[in-house]
Amino acid sequence: MKIDAIYSFNNGNSVIKESYSNELNEILSAIKSIDASKFKTKISKEKTSLGKMLYSPVALNKELKKILNPLGWKELKHEAIYSSDNPDISDTLAHREMDFVKNEVGVEVQFGKYAFMAYDICSKMPIFKNKGYIEVGIEIVPMKAFAKYMSTGVSYYEQITWDLENRGVSNLDIPVIVIGIDAD
Repeated sequence: MKIDAIYSFNNGNSVIKESYSNELNEILSAIKSIDASKFKTKISKEKTSLGKMLYSPVALNKELKKILNPLGWKELKHEAIYSSDNPDISDTLAHREMDFVKNEVGVEVQFGKYAFMAYDICSKMPIFKNKGYIEVGIEIVPMKAFAKYMSTGVSYYEQITWDLENRGVSNLDIPVIVIGIDAD
């Protein structure tokens, strides 16, 4: 795969390059080492593209794990207990998870629906920072040209960068870079 664009949110580019350059280089190398053509394996069942071969987000994620896990990048789960003041409702045990964490860097690979990109950057990453797991974040998303060859509704780089640019930075936000990827 190739890296088409990198967007710096809340000074993410300079903070990550200055303090986490080794981790960033591992992520960039992992992305570049993947031959995307091997993962165009999903046969569409959607009405608008029935039978069309699409890139498989699940297979792409697995390939990234295969490359990054031996380098010390691990999935991280944090328990979340939802409580209720109503005595008739028991507490609910759930969790939040991050795709990869290493040396205070959190990475999310997002080939899902649009809302999940904003959730990753504006909610999940600040939560993981508040819990002491990460200091900075990296969000890996497809470019629009790549997303066209995935399932309908997959979010893309141009969407999230426009939103972040127009939203502005909050005092809750952490330094993040958004990496826009495409097939070779």
